[in-house]
Amino acid sequence: MAGNHLHHLLIGMLLISSVLASPYLSPRTLRREFPRMIEDFKIFAYSCDGTNSSRFREGSPSDLFHSWIMSSRFLSADPEDADLFYITTFSGVGPRSISRSIRRLRAELPYWNRTLGADHFFVTEDGIGESSDRNLVELRKNAIQISPFPATPSRFIPHKDLTLPSSTSASPPESLDATAQALMDEIRTVPGLIVVNGHRDPSARAEIMSTNEFCLFFHGYGGDLPIGEAMKAGCVPIVVSDRPILDLPFSDVVDWSEIALFVALQEGGGFVRRAIDRIDEEKRARMRASAAQVSSLFRFEDGFMEGDREPRDAFHAVIFQLWRRRHTIRYARWGEAKVLKSTC
Repeated sequence: MAGNHLHHLLIGMLLISSVLASPYLSPRTLRREFPRMIEDFKIFAYSCDGTNSSRFREGSPSDLFHSWIMSSRFLSADPEDADLFYITTFSGVGPRSISRSIRRLRAELPYWNRTLGADHFFVTEDGIGESSDRNLVELRKNAIQISPFPATPSRFIPHKDLTLPSSTSASPPESLDATAQALMDEIRTVPGLIVVNGHRDPSARAEIMSTNEFCLFFHGYGGDLPIGEAMKAGCVPIVVSDRPILDLPFSDVVDWSEIALFVALQEGGGFVRRAIDRIDEEKRARMRASAAQVSSLFRFEDGFMEGDREPRDAFHAVIFQLWRRRHTIRYARWGEAKVLKSTC
């Protein structure tokens, strides 16, 4: 009964959202470019180990994204056709191995040298740190890094790098410091607000989220943030952070101001309460509807249907951001295409 009520409520809110606002930053651009991407985007994956099998933790966002891309329609066997190049072997290896991979790409194939890696991307759990090694410097500065959200702040470059949404089975956050704990205690009694606890069973957490308008998350304390779960349940995320958040998933696709509220940790619980109070009923309904509308982007499920003009799952939303970042300069051919084997 409660599930049916929520379903009808969200449909009503979606109607409100479609009239008043869009959860996307540029709906017209998205609906024009997304079909073009589906038809035209080509990615070449280096066959670095002969199998291109994932070394990421099974079921993690990185593992899911890798598996999806290796069986996707975007993969091309011809590097001369490729818009972007996927380096597949940066999971479970150290800086020296990564450097050797880039050195071999530079020495044996033409594609890295044409842009110093600007039309390459890779997936990593931890990001690439500072280094004086030329190969790692070029990789960090030029190639597109894809890592799980939240990313390590010092190892993420906004406007270039991308993050993957958290998995639905969220891990609990690490211990909160005194300031965060005090804020959480201060606002526990705010009507319609639930402090999301990573220790809860996912099904129980979803049920609790569906009965609240706002869900409180703490960014920067480790653990996954199940923001997508909250959105699916129609619960607007309130994200508390002690620093600017520059690594939000889909930051150049989704208008986060329409689906979430961001609060500085230093503002305190009183500020959080006032921020919630300033959101009138109409905007609350619009934010809940917008959050529910884009919640599918936070799940690695096959939501794509032929004729779609916008992404409906995590994989296609990330791929669309790669499409937006693709290198647009067409280079002259460097002689005949080489047969790529285990080169990196």
